Amino acid sequence: MADLLDGIVMAEQRFHGEGYQEGLAEGSHAGMAEGRRHGALHGARMGSEIGCYLGFALTWHCLLQKCTDPKNSKKLRALDSLIGMIQKFPYEDPTYDKLQEDLEKIRGKFKQVCSMLNIQSDFRLGNERSSLTF
Repeated sequence: MADLLDGIVMAEQRFHGEGYQEGLAEGSHAGMAEGRRHGALHGARMGSEIGCYLGFALTWHCLLQKCTDPKNSKKLRALDSLIGMIQKFPYEDPTYDKLQEDLEKIRGKFKQVCSMLNIQSDFRLGNERSSLTF
């Protein structure tokens, strides 16, 4: 009789342990899939934002090089700095510990350049298309 009760008690513990292991495996799989989707979405947004900044900076750099105004040298240096920051940005390393910090520096430099060029910047990413308005 004692063996029968032990079997019942042990069955509950065994089923609890098996249920835990199955739940852990299923949850880990679902978490990985959700994390992958989340990372791809936010990585695409970040890439779009930085790509827009780079295109902006390269275009203005090209336009300002053609002008002979001496005031443009400061603007060109700021654009060169922005371009350099973007080129050094670690796109390939999502584990880089200063990723957000460097992105904020790029955003700050972009705003500084826009201010120097007397351009109002507004970079938006939403459900609609991404846009950079001036």
